Amino acid sequence: MTSTFASNFDALSGWRSTLSRRLAELAHYLGEHELADGPINEALNNLTHRLAAEKLVVAFVAEFSRGKSELINAIFFADAGKRVLPATPGRTTMCPVELAYDPEEPPTLSLLPIETRLEGLSLGELRTQPRAWTHLALNVKEPDELSQALTQVMRTRWVSQDEARTLGFWDDEHPSENPPLDDQGRVEVPMWRHALINYPHHLLKQGLVVLDTPGLNAIGAEPELTLSLLPTAHATVFILGADTGVTKSDMAIWRDHLDTNHLARFVVLNKIDALVDPLATAAQVRAQIESQRQATARTLDIPAERVFPLSARQALAARVARDTEALAASRLIELEEALSTELLPQRRQVMQQVVSDAVTQVQNHVLRRLGDSRRQLAEQMLELRGIRGKSSAKVRLMLKRVEEETAEFETCTSRLQALRVVHSRMLKDTLIGLSSDRLREEVAQMQSEMSASLLNLGAKKAFMGLCKRLRALLDSAQAGGNEIRDMLGASFAKLNAEFGFALSLQKGPDLERYTRELELIERNYVQYLGLTQALRLSQPKFMEQFRRMLVSKLRVVFENASGEIELWSKGASAQVDSQLRERRRGFRRRREALERIQNAAGELEQRIAEIESQDQRLHQFIARVGELASGLREFSESQPMPLDEPGDPGLLHLDLPVSEEPAPVLLRHAQA
Repeated sequence: MTSTFASNFDALSGWRSTLSRRLAELAHYLGEHELADGPINEALNNLTHRLAAEKLVVAFVAEFSRGKSELINAIFFADAGKRVLPATPGRTTMCPVELAYDPEEPPTLSLLPIETRLEGLSLGELRTQPRAWTHLALNVKEPDELSQALTQVMRTRWVSQDEARTLGFWDDEHPSENPPLDDQGRVEVPMWRHALINYPHHLLKQGLVVLDTPGLNAIGAEPELTLSLLPTAHATVFILGADTGVTKSDMAIWRDHLDTNHLARFVVLNKIDALVDPLATAAQVRAQIESQRQATARTLDIPAERVFPLSARQALAARVARDTEALAASRLIELEEALSTELLPQRRQVMQQVVSDAVTQVQNHVLRRLGDSRRQLAEQMLELRGIRGKSSAKVRLMLKRVEEETAEFETCTSRLQALRVVHSRMLKDTLIGLSSDRLREEVAQMQSEMSASLLNLGAKKAFMGLCKRLRALLDSAQAGGNEIRDMLGASFAKLNAEFGFALSLQKGPDLERYTRELELIERNYVQYLGLTQALRLSQPKFMEQFRRMLVSKLRVVFENASGEIELWSKGASAQVDSQLRERRRGFRRRREALERIQNAAGELEQRIAEIESQDQRLHQFIARVGELASGLREFSESQPMPLDEPGDPGLLHLDLPVSEEPAPVLLRHAQA
């Protein structure tokens, strides 16, 4: 049986876990033999954390009644033996739902009341406020209780038109898109603004995050979905009804929120079982499905290969019954194969490059330290062999020379102090443009420009002006980083020549990826800031929520850019401090060895033997570090193998842990 998304994701997770173990082996060896200094430990810790925290976010987007929740159940949760997410005819998921797993928290459903929209706080800010959420413990041992608890995401309440307008569910400018009124003139709105499900499924444990969105109204009224969660998803699955094709509201979601080239988009034509006609032949039904597929591809302007006709209901039933033929007939495997072959290798390549670059950097740093130590040992060896058979006067002369060399070397401290002062000043000047204060000033200027235009109709222009200024700040910081590297390079060359250091510089800080992140934010926001959203931004509460979310998003980019420059600078400074300590230690050892030799004739040969032994040990360190680093890089380039056994219809198996104690939970995986 062809490998499914689940089995290939298992293989990718196993590959990542093995990488982490090999990385831990390298870190342990370096620590055990005192070969890792501050920058090395920091680099290894950062890499270990990144591998452990790596997430794969898959977003499912659809209007109501397209079978979205059923598709999620079929792909990820068929092992429960029944539906985990509620999937009944009509509206089911009424609020955005995130499924993930945090091992530090018990299985819990966390619900954010819809009224929090009135407070102007973004979802990113509310994630850090557990008291703002309602928390329900989940009994994952009992599927019936679990399913019943998750029906909370279906709850609604009735509000007046004014309250619906304030909450973002009523638009006077587009009356045809408003929900129907009841006999009392009230509007039905979701009970909850957002839901977080901490669920111990084995795929979620391995870093999968599933985002379930509930339709056009929720997407439009919650800017963070459009501007943060959906764009940062690694793949987006857009679900349509095979019986309805692309409706007007489907097209609105696609055009306004998903029609961007940077998203890995998969379009699903669900409910192909509804096209089965008892009066038509199987070939005629297949032709009708293919015709609908081609029409959908033309309407959305995408290749037909990106459109996957299937039946989620048939697939779920087939997996529960372990029916291989029915699973094949549902055509779900085709979608899983596409997710596996297009999405997972891309994530593996990203991690592979990160690991390879970091390990190479660590190896080069360690080899430089060991090479400098071996050079100092060689100098000592040459010196000691030169006094074999010489008188005590010769030893005293050499002691005097060591003292003179030490005194001469210590004159470098004033140069190093001056270098630190210049480096610190240049670093401060470089980072000032990336500070939170400067970012808030720029956003405040954008907000002022928006408010100056009628009904905020100049929102797009003001935002594009903000992005232009922010790009200039990143470019300025990049230029500052390059100047720091040039200054340090020239200074290191002089120190190496005059005082025998072995200082070298890694490639300078590169802020290009942060410029790309800013461009991604710009594309998403510009697409979002159309006429409808400009009118919404004229509402103070919506504008405040928009501003907070924008600042939060931009702050992440600027803090990471600032952190990269600081980390690079810290590594360069630490190299100087490390070699300064090593050189002082080397002078001290030379002096102590000569003093021992002066006091006891037999000490000379013993000291020569010690130095030879130390040099052999350093040579072994170099060989072992090279072996560990090369093995790690080679494994990172290996291809993860799928875990499916022949004949296994892609069924998921789960051993669910149980937590008896309910406690507040707030998943920390999402990006603010």
